[in-house]
Amino acid sequence: MVFRSRRVSDGLWAKPFWLAVLGMMVFLPSTYGQKTDETPQQTNQKIQQLAAQATAHPTDTPIGAGDLLHIDVFDVPELSRDVRVSDTGEISYPLIPGRIKVAGKTPFQLETEVERLLIENGLVSHPQVSVFVREQNSQPVSVVGAVNHTMVYQVVRPTTLLEVLAAAGGISDTAGDVVIVTRPNKPDVAKVEPASTAGDSEPDEQKITVRIRDLLESGDSAYNIPILGGDTVTVPAAGIVYVLGFGVSQPGGYVLQSRGEQVTVLKALALAHGLTTYAKSNAAVIMRDNPATGNRDLIPVRIKDMEKHKATDVPLKSNDILYVPDSTGKKALAKGGEAALGIGTGVVLYRAAYQ
Repeated sequence: MVFRSRRVSDGLWAKPFWLAVLGMMVFLPSTYGQKTDETPQQTNQKIQQLAAQATAHPTDTPIGAGDLLHIDVFDVPELSRDVRVSDTGEISYPLIPGRIKVAGKTPFQLETEVERLLIENGLVSHPQVSVFVREQNSQPVSVVGAVNHTMVYQVVRPTTLLEVLAAAGGISDTAGDVVIVTRPNKPDVAKVEPASTAGDSEPDEQKITVRIRDLLESGDSAYNIPILGGDTVTVPAAGIVYVLGFGVSQPGGYVLQSRGEQVTVLKALALAHGLTTYAKSNAAVIMRDNPATGNRDLIPVRIKDMEKHKATDVPLKSNDILYVPDSTGKKALAKGGEAALGIGTGVVLYRAAYQ
C-alpha cells in the first residue's frame, strides 16, 4: 500500500486550510504596529534613553551676570585668573582701565576682546587668550509641574528638551500629554515652532507646546527643541481615573491626556481593555470623593444598559474609581471597595496610547 502525502498546494485540501488560517487571524488580537499602554516608569526610561542619544545644535552659550570665568593668557601667568561677572554684566581685569562689558558675549567673542585690549594697552604684543566658563549661573531654566523633581537647571552647553526632562527625573504619575516651554522674547532669539506646537504667544513671551508622545515616538528632532537660559519648562498635571475589579481585563489607574479631559465609563473601560467574560457589568459602581463628608460616595452604573444605549454613558471625574465586580457578587464588591480605599500603593498606572 502506498500513502501519498498531501501538500498545502493540493487543491481541495489547501482551500479549507487557508480559509481556516485566515479565520484564525481575524479573531486573534493583532499586535503588529499597535501601540500598547505603558507605565510612567517605562515612559521615563524612554526619556532617559533618548536624552542620552539626543544632541543639540552646537552653539556658544552667552556669558551672563553671576558667571565665574577663567581667563588664561598663554605664557603670561600673572594675567591669568578667575573673574566673577558682576550684576551689571561687567568684569575688572588687571592693568586694563575701566570695566569690560561681557554679558551677552560668547567665550570666543570675549577672547577676541581681551586680546584687543591687551594689545591696545601695550601689555602683550601677540596675546593668545582663552576663556572658560568655570561656573554658569546666568542661564537658569525652571522645570516645574508634574515632574519627579522640580528644579532650576543651568544651561552650560547646548541643551535639549529631553535632557532637561531627564535631569528632572522624568515626568510624574499625574503628568498630562504635553510639555509647555515658556520663553521670553528676545531680539536675538529666533522663535521655535515645532509641528506639534499650538497656543497663543504673549507680547513679551513665546509659548511652545510639544506633545510628549510626539517627543518620544515620532523620531522627529523638531520636537526635541533647544532649551535656552531663561526658559520655563512646565509639565501640566492631568488627572487619573481608576478602573478596578475582577470584571475588567486590565485593572489599573489611567492617566488622562490633559486636565479637564472628558472621560466616560465606556471610554474608561476601553482604556482597561474591556470587560472579562464573567463581569457583572450592571452591578458596577463609581466611587467618588465627597469633600463635604470626607468619604467616598457610591454611584451605581449599569454598563450593559449603556452598551445597548438603554442608559446614558456617565462622565467620570479625576480620581474616580470605576469598580466592576465579577459573578461572585456582592462579597467581591465589598472587598473591592475596601481595596479601592487604599489605591495609592498597589495599583499599576498606565499612560494610555492615545492617537
